[in-house]
Amino acid sequence: MGEVIRTIRQVHGVMRVERFIRDEEGLTTAGMAVALLVSLSLLFSATQVYRINTLSAEVQEVADAAALAAENQVAEFMIAVRVVDGAVLSMTLLGITSYGLGVVGLCVPPAAELGAKLISAGQKILDARDAFAERAAQSLNELQRALPFMAAASAAAVAAANGHDRAGGYHAMALLLPAEGETIAVGANGAEDNLTEAVEEEKDGLAEAAERAEEATRRAQEAKERAYRRDCGDSPSYCMYERAGHLAGLTGGANPMHHSVDTWSFTVARDRALAYYQARLLGERPASDAGEEKARSALRKDFYAYAIAQLRACELHETPTSLEGSLPRFPRNLDELRGTSLYTTAKYPVDTEGELPVMHAWEGCAGLGLVDYYDSVRAWEAGQFAVCEECKFTAASLASVASASTAIDNGFEYHYDAVARAADEYRAALREAAPLAESVKSEAQGLFDKVVEALQGAASMRIDATPPGAAGCIALAVAPNAGERPRSPFVSSRSWLGTRAAISAATLLEDATDEASVVGNLLDGLGAESAPVGAARIVLDCWDAMLKAYGSGQKALIDGVESALDGLPLVGAAGLGPWAAGALRDTLGAVGLEPADTSPLKPVLVQTAAVAAADGGEYAVRFSAVRDEALASSLGSGSPVASLADRVEREAYDRLAALEIEIACIELPLGIGSIPLTVTLPPSVTEGAQGLVERAVDALRSAAGSLGFDRPWE
Repeated sequence: MGEVIRTIRQVHGVMRVERFIRDEEGLTTAGMAVALLVSLSLLFSATQVYRINTLSAEVQEVADAAALAAENQVAEFMIAVRVVDGAVLSMTLLGITSYGLGVVGLCVPPAAELGAKLISAGQKILDARDAFAERAAQSLNELQRALPFMAAASAAAVAAANGHDRAGGYHAMALLLPAEGETIAVGANGAEDNLTEAVEEEKDGLAEAAERAEEATRRAQEAKERAYRRDCGDSPSYCMYERAGHLAGLTGGANPMHHSVDTWSFTVARDRALAYYQARLLGERPASDAGEEKARSALRKDFYAYAIAQLRACELHETPTSLEGSLPRFPRNLDELRGTSLYTTAKYPVDTEGELPVMHAWEGCAGLGLVDYYDSVRAWEAGQFAVCEECKFTAASLASVASASTAIDNGFEYHYDAVARAADEYRAALREAAPLAESVKSEAQGLFDKVVEALQGAASMRIDATPPGAAGCIALAVAPNAGERPRSPFVSSRSWLGTRAAISAATLLEDATDEASVVGNLLDGLGAESAPVGAARIVLDCWDAMLKAYGSGQKALIDGVESALDGLPLVGAAGLGPWAAGALRDTLGAVGLEPADTSPLKPVLVQTAAVAAADGGEYAVRFSAVRDEALASSLGSGSPVASLADRVEREAYDRLAALEIEIACIELPLGIGSIPLTVTLPPSVTEGAQGLVERAVDALRSAAGSLGFDRPWE
């Protein structure tokens, strides 16, 4: 049990009785008072610490925001670089493929004029690309020289915006590492020059050879069409098919009908003629018992047998581009007879009972006596023979057998002879066209190979950049005065917290989650309402695909060429158009165009050491040394702050007065139009940016002396 102790004390001459408590557990009134005082002191101290930590965290957040804002300027610059790179690459691909498409057009005479325009457009596109790339590289170099200032302005603007309601506000400064970018330059593609020279040298000869091949092939097609119509295409009018059915009674497989020249061949006509003459030989009978008629019937059999033998010996080998062998021609007069075996074969009986020998048309001639020997029509013409009164056989008798049926259109031989003559014309035209077509293919393939070489060299014409801030940026933020802290009898401290500072760093990473392409659609504004036609339309459509090739690579290149080929009239008699289109497709498969990385870049916070280590410049080395020293001990130096302020002030930068900068303008050929490429700057870079940066530099420099760690906050 505790006890109450009374004491009497004299205070100022007055006697007072005081009471205090004491128990067996050690609780006393004095101890309780001390505990309360300590608790209150700890509470107010914790409040002060919380306030200090809160204000310190705020300045760190401002530094982080300033670093991100500064590095975002570099990200935006890199987007501009990739847009220019995409435009340059697409124009390179477009110009080179225009040459290839032009060569395809030259292989097809109906499209030769369009092909020449595409070749001209290809050269103009490459010239426009050169001018654009040179101007764009110059503008990008000027823009990247301004990046340090733009980054500093963005950092200062973000800090100012975060401290508008704070006493003294925030000031921030950012330094890009490296501070200077590499000069942006455009290379050269020697393979393009080789392609241009080769096309200019060979295009006229290529077009001429293609024209001659086309003309020869057209003649061949016309000849085959005529042959087809004379064989069966003119049915039910007179033709071989109709005459064979009417004169010889041929039907079914012996006398087939074809409804298209595409399914018909000269072999069909040969087989029909063979079947016809076999049927005529088997069915041949004299029209009367007259001696002359019997003789003519016998001579007709000789003619049919001769025709059968010739047709059986005829071998035809036909392909879409050639015909080997020829249909036999049958004699229509004595002159033609002299060139056949009918003229030289000794098969006609001769008797010598009279003063002169007599040659007969056949062994059954009533005027024939004893056969002394057999001889030929040639012997009849060369010797002296008397004419038989019964058969009236002479050299002209045999020659006239097919004369009438060949001379008028109701005779089978009239149509067969037209088919045989057409076969000769067809074969001759194909033989003329074949070497010309091979010459066209050889020259065109050589040019296509040069197209591939030029496309493979397109990498030398790319736009790449290592700008200021490529490694990242380091930002410093300061708060010159945090304001008067609350007065408290429990915490003894100065009334002002003083200057606070924080440092941060940011670098760029690709945003793989963003599916948007940095190239975008450069063809906006060239809509269908004013869309050109002809070569200009083909070029514009192809360019749209070439822009996709920046992010899709080989597939978009092939798709673009396919789309452009669909716009070319490739139909021709010689078939060189489809061949050339296929050859260009196959050749482009060897390009192996890899897609570019079109993911946008985004700034992210990283350790300052990582950014400093990525740059080997003077400031980065000094910053790393000071940082390591500060981390190794409780003492430090404010020199990085002062150094940063001095460095930014020394850097040369352009003061930008416009919100939008035109990097370059793409001038398209064939009257398509032009497309400007511009960069829009944020207001923080253009509206009072110079004064904002200068105030931030002054604030950092004035704060540098008070940022040592020898005097910690209480």
